[in-house]
Amino acid sequence: MTTTVETLQRKPVRQNAPSGAPVRATVARVVKFALLLFFVLVFLIPVYVLLATSFKPLAEADPSTAWMLPANWTFEAWKVAWEQLSPALWNSVKVAVPGSLISALLGSMNGFVLSKWRFPYADLVFTAFLFGMFIPYQAVMIPLVQLMGSINLIGGIPGLVFAHVVYGIPICTLIFRNYFVTIPDELIEAARVDGAGMLRTFFSVVLPNSAPAFAVVIIWQFTSMWNDFLFAVFLTGPDSWPTTVRLNNIAGSMVVPYSQQMAAAILASIPTLLVYILLGRFFMRGLMAGALKG
Repeated sequence: MTTTVETLQRKPVRQNAPSGAPVRATVARVVKFALLLFFVLVFLIPVYVLLATSFKPLAEADPSTAWMLPANWTFEAWKVAWEQLSPALWNSVKVAVPGSLISALLGSMNGFVLSKWRFPYADLVFTAFLFGMFIPYQAVMIPLVQLMGSINLIGGIPGLVFAHVVYGIPICTLIFRNYFVTIPDELIEAARVDGAGMLRTFFSVVLPNSAPAFAVVIIWQFTSMWNDFLFAVFLTGPDSWPTTVRLNNIAGSMVVPYSQQMAAAILASIPTLLVYILLGRFFMRGLMAGALKG
């Protein structure tokens, strides 16, 4: 009798769920997906206009018919856009690839020292780094031109890479510093006990565990350098113009070649799209691991 009573007392009491709960959950799910679909369509509208216009002949490309599909499909605009844009695409590659890698390496070193190898006034130095993030491009144009002229780096790609690396150090340092804070101190102390110095610990222990942070920084810097227009237009000459400057100059004097402009815009955006596709998985891991926290 006692066992039966205890069994009845331990048996959980089922509470009847409100009859309207499943309906509300279904409605909420439908509203959520409807909103997501709406925002996806909003973001895809410009892509549709770009693609539809790029395949139209020059006489057919007009703002009044931007929503219509081409009556006569042609690749002529893509051919002309590639001929005009290909030298600039290669210049952008020479700027964005080494610039993003150098920025990531320097930012990782700064972040490691500021998080795991602290020194007096480290927080003050870190705050000074962060201050550099809030200086707009327009505020440094004149002193930057004077500096580049004095060290003979103006007018070419090396000067543009140097400017982007220096300007990107604050955000790269912030990302790596916040990511390295999540690495256990015991791992660094174990390396010290084994006799590893600062550089050996950095290259042998920290770097192999920093792939997500590197992915975040490389994607960030590559996109910033590839899409930059202001630095490129006043620090480089016509032979070194990157994609954004050349894209701005694809315009007719009498007739605006909309189809060529649309094709060139798609060509200019493909490299950054490929970077996101190839490194997107690591980018999300870096964000989840704390690369942009703090």
